[in-house]
Amino acid sequence: MIKWQHPLHKGGFIVSDQRRNLFFYYHPSHELDEKLTPLFQLASDNDFNVVNESKEANIIIAIGGDGTFLQAVRKTGFRQDCLYVGIRSHNEAGLYCDFDIDDHDEMIAAMKNAEVEVRRFPVIEATVNGESTYQCLNECSVRSTLIKSIVVDVHIDDLHFETFRGDGLVIATPTGSTAYNKSVNGAVVDPKLPCFQVSELASLNNNRYRTLGSSFILSGERTLKLDVRQDGNDHPVIGMDNEAFSIRNIRDVTIKLSDDVIKTVKMKHNTYWDRVKRTFL
Repeated sequence: MIKWQHPLHKGGFIVSDQRRNLFFYYHPSHELDEKLTPLFQLASDNDFNVVNESKEANIIIAIGGDGTFLQAVRKTGFRQDCLYVGIRSHNEAGLYCDFDIDDHDEMIAAMKNAEVEVRRFPVIEATVNGESTYQCLNECSVRSTLIKSIVVDVHIDDLHFETFRGDGLVIATPTGSTAYNKSVNGAVVDPKLPCFQVSELASLNNNRYRTLGSSFILSGERTLKLDVRQDGNDHPVIGMDNEAFSIRNIRDVTIKLSDDVIKTVKMKHNTYWDRVKRTFL
């Protein structure tokens, strides 16, 4: 029997009898089904139970890439009572996926030698019109759906900070800072910092509209409020991670750092900055 034995207070993770129900989240294909067969057997040989419902699982395993991992977290409700594991199904770099589906030996060695630990990634909450609240692990974006710019009054806590006019805004978590945020020249942020970042999409600066013109990072204690000007462009697309929501008559979006975190199982010696270097440099 294989157990992870490293003490919790040193950053390790113990698989107890209460953490033996596994749910695999993936997009079925003939090739992937063949690769998963030995993985299912490996789980069975080590006294794990593979369940068909995510709500019955203590460990949720996403097979694919970072996009699949984001979907797994969202589709299973950002659960706080379980662990998430990312496994790459192809030879690609992944910031959320530490393991490779073709390298069973690596998984076994990591478990036997206690080379894994639990890491906690920040989550942001976006509340639309003071009613519906959504969680995001990567980012929330507000973008125009028309061939015209969107106008947004940006408030930080009770301060009117700027009036933005352009294609939209991206609000990213630290782990999301390497995704959409980075593509619009936002900063890459260490996930140990409890914060979120605001980046512009093609802002228009003139005598009437003036923005900071650069990304800015807010403390997790701050609240960001985006008041959308009702000028006919009042139902923009709101992106939550890698899903789009078309919500009509958007008046405002309030964003703050959530008290929730996503707990993931990671290789102990594969830090966030190791993965950033491997992915981009």
